[in-house]
Amino acid sequence: MNAPDSLPTKAKELRALLLAERALHAQERTRLAEELGAEREAKDHAQDEMKRLMGIIKELQRNRFGRRSERLDFDQLMLAFEDVEQAIAAAQAAAEKDAKARVKPDAARRRKVNLGALPLHFPREVVVIEPKDKTCKCCGIQRPRIGEDRSERLDVTPAQFKVIVTVRPIYASNDEGCEACAGNINISQAPAPERLIEKGIPTEALVAHVVVAKYADHLPLYRQAQIYARQGIKLDRSTLADWVGRAAFALRPVHATLLEHLKQSTKLFADETRAPVLDPGRGETKKGQFWAYARDERPWKGTAPPGVVYVYEPDRKHARPAKHLAGFSGVLQVDGYGAYVELAEAGDVVLAFCWSHSRRKFYDIQVATPAPIAAEALMRIATLYAIEDDIRGRSAEARKQARQQRSKPLVEALHVWLQERLATVSAKSTIAEAIRYALSRWEGLSRFLDDGRIEIDSNVVERGMRTIALGRKNHLFAGSDYGGEHWAVLASLIESCKMNGVDPQAYLRDVLAKIVARHPMSRIDELLPFAYRPAQAENEAA
Repeated sequence: MNAPDSLPTKAKELRALLLAERALHAQERTRLAEELGAEREAKDHAQDEMKRLMGIIKELQRNRFGRRSERLDFDQLMLAFEDVEQAIAAAQAAAEKDAKARVKPDAARRRKVNLGALPLHFPREVVVIEPKDKTCKCCGIQRPRIGEDRSERLDVTPAQFKVIVTVRPIYASNDEGCEACAGNINISQAPAPERLIEKGIPTEALVAHVVVAKYADHLPLYRQAQIYARQGIKLDRSTLADWVGRAAFALRPVHATLLEHLKQSTKLFADETRAPVLDPGRGETKKGQFWAYARDERPWKGTAPPGVVYVYEPDRKHARPAKHLAGFSGVLQVDGYGAYVELAEAGDVVLAFCWSHSRRKFYDIQVATPAPIAAEALMRIATLYAIEDDIRGRSAEARKQARQQRSKPLVEALHVWLQERLATVSAKSTIAEAIRYALSRWEGLSRFLDDGRIEIDSNVVERGMRTIALGRKNHLFAGSDYGGEHWAVLASLIESCKMNGVDPQAYLRDVLAKIVARHPMSRIDELLPFAYRPAQAENEAA
């Protein structure tokens, strides 16, 4: 009898279940729509990021062999790579997070981890993470240790300052019990040690740190002062400038000796670049000039260590290289600047010209208005560079033989081809100008064929100019001609350290300490970057 009354109740229950199911389906559809929207958004973002990265890659490809890559310094070029690498790392992190959420951990792609490849001389702080319970659940006895997993991470402690307190005890005569000393004033005390900065607070190590931060890491002095202030050390920028100036003054004999040492070589590179210098009289900057002279015999297994010297001058007069290189006799590899031509006319210097500068003329044309002549010239020059890449690191004689067999026929054919092309183009065209630039310097361009010591270009010294370009970009200009000279002295020693694999901060710290301790001028060669021996090694040898 209750069955008819239960039908409405059942209907209500079924209706409630149906509504609940519809609600669940609606929620599921909403969730799926949200996930689909998120996936589409992520996909669109990934596509946009891919387009951006492809744009960077294409830009790098365009810049690889031409003027732009030579105009951009290495650090600027690396900024683009850093951007790509950061984007890749972010994408990998997102993929790893997604893999952990969707797949079992063992199935997720494992990243490479460090397994103890960090330098052994770094101090180690061992952190042991023990499990909460080391007892056996069955018998309650402590489990024996059967092994361990070990990993290493690199940590950093911000630069720590310390204060060196120098105590010089004073001893007086013994008036009691000594008749000879009675009534005599006899005081004994060790003399005060010499300092680079008389009555100043910095050690030679701190001065070296400031110098390297400015001229190697390109950190202006006012920024260094801000960094020190964060650690409670209040140093005015002018104080740091005083330290740098005194360090440069102390190192001038080493700089002069380095230049004289390089001039004893028979093969050097030379280049020049502008140096903005503040001109207080006019309230603006004037154009100073840095001249660079470099030696690098590593490509042909020479025995002389590499090095570079910068010389600052207030102008770009043609007489400057002759003054700097007085006494030098040999091959000078340069660009087409007329000052070097005048130097060679004196008879002691033979010029080898740079193929990179000749190639740049054709590249400019090809980028602006692609032309068959420019394209073929670039292709022919690229073949010469491919040969150079293949023979780099061989002896000078082996390089000469390879060039005679492989490069010389190509250079002779290129010479004939350029002369033929010049007769077919307008004399006032840019392509004619590029061809005439190469033909007018052909003897110097061909000199590398007969001498294995000569490089195909002067990129060695142009790479050395990057430190000047970066410094110019960061601290904009030298404060005076004296500032330009100090810049040249310190940059020369720091860059020569880099070329020889020497830590410039350790080098400057030790060399400044030796100079303060009155290192004999007759042994100034021992202070050159490529002759440097760390103080620890010297003590062990002694």
